[in-house]
Amino acid sequence: MSRVVVIGAGVGGLAVAARLAVKGHTVTVVEQALAPGGKLARYERAGFVFDTGPSLFTLPAVYRDLFLKTGGRLKDAVDLQAVEPGFAYHFADGSSVVVPGVDPAKAAAAFGEAFGGTAADDWLRLIDRASRMWRITREPFLQSPLAGWRTLLTLANPSDVRTVAPRTSLRRLGEEYLSDPRMRQVLDRYATYAGSDPRQAPAVLATIPYVEQAFGAWHLGGGLATLADALSARCDERGVAMRLGVDAAAIELADGAVSGVRLSGGEVLPADVVVANADATHVYEDLLDDRRADRAARALAKATPSLAGFVLLLAVRGRTPGLAHHNVWFPADYDAEFDDIFSRPAKPVHDPAIYACVPDDPRMRPDDESEAWFVLVNAPRHGIDGSRTVDWDAPGLAEHYADHVLATLAARGMDVRARIGWREVRTPADLERATRAPGGSIYGTSSNGARAAFQRPANASPIPGLYLVGGSAHPGGGLPLVGMSAEIVATLIGRA
Repeated sequence: MSRVVVIGAGVGGLAVAARLAVKGHTVTVVEQALAPGGKLARYERAGFVFDTGPSLFTLPAVYRDLFLKTGGRLKDAVDLQAVEPGFAYHFADGSSVVVPGVDPAKAAAAFGEAFGGTAADDWLRLIDRASRMWRITREPFLQSPLAGWRTLLTLANPSDVRTVAPRTSLRRLGEEYLSDPRMRQVLDRYATYAGSDPRQAPAVLATIPYVEQAFGAWHLGGGLATLADALSARCDERGVAMRLGVDAAAIELADGAVSGVRLSGGEVLPADVVVANADATHVYEDLLDDRRADRAARALAKATPSLAGFVLLLAVRGRTPGLAHHNVWFPADYDAEFDDIFSRPAKPVHDPAIYACVPDDPRMRPDDESEAWFVLVNAPRHGIDGSRTVDWDAPGLAEHYADHVLATLAARGMDVRARIGWREVRTPADLERATRAPGGSIYGTSSNGARAAFQRPANASPIPGLYLVGGSAHPGGGLPLVGMSAEIVATLIGRA
């Protein structure tokens, strides 16, 4: 069995550590923060609890498998709760639709009732196409190691290639199937789940709403960060050594392969295998001194980074009638948002889509007359190069933009400003400092462009003994894909 050092105690790092430990490997996890979880974090103040990372849990089967194979059931480790209804969408023309948390047929009925015409049939046709995409791509593309464009060769049936439509954008798919422009906005929004522009992201991202509606939208009692607590506890039960507040400074090599991890204090942890649960750019640019890493970093630089997020944590007095767990207020011109983020020069989005997660969870508020609002708008990355980044540390910018977001929300009919007891502002610069995600990119690289999925860093690096896990590596970001990433890495190490 191998000595394994995992760099980073995010979800991917914890998941792969648990899987490797039950296989008999000696596993040590090093994490620069003082708590495990990475981007799956929480903020607590005065009885309010906020998830500051993911706010939606989908495809729980990925984690049911993980927990069963490492010693117990998911439902015994976290409080898994179905979210019903799933989402409330509000549009610039004043219309709204509330979509059930599970069952595509019920979702289609909701669209039909709200919009009339062919809306219900349109959604069913789209989801049927997405379900076929899911069946075709799940095993070869998401649950297997990346093989570049050769992965397409596994689609022996030409009709499968036509179904996946690798050169078709999500926007184009929406235009093909959805006659109502409001429904196309809903579909476009799923591109942002991968940090991407729907005009450039692949049509296969339609699998995201399919998975959400076919397998349900879920919440974890006390917040999604309780999953990080459960994973950390599972690692402890399996004998994983967890070293928090310890910074990895370099990945050491000997004879061209990994030999250990050097910590910032100078200590070297010997290793036969290193698993990096850190942003791939950070790994290849900062932790390695090797030509193979330089080539990998140059390849990454050619990809479009994912978008970032601007977050408000609001302690709100009173209860809001008609508020759903997940809420989205769309602008009139959704394209302008992606122009502001991905064009040169980038700028804070003037009229953003605004997402608010407001769980009706007694464990996340001090009393029944309060609400904990997590508000997110898409944003350009942090940086000072002035091209596709914004200097989010510029004096006064964060607070000014927070006021602008709240004023925009008020203009759309949801004014909570007089009821805010206090607020916390989190910018892309804050995320970069907390997790070392370059520029605060949420998902590493975006899915913009037909080749984007094949440019994502592979789980097996070009350096023997080094593996990548997590949202910046294959198959991508989001809790389900990160869990799949951990399973792929654990399997690869088992074969090595």
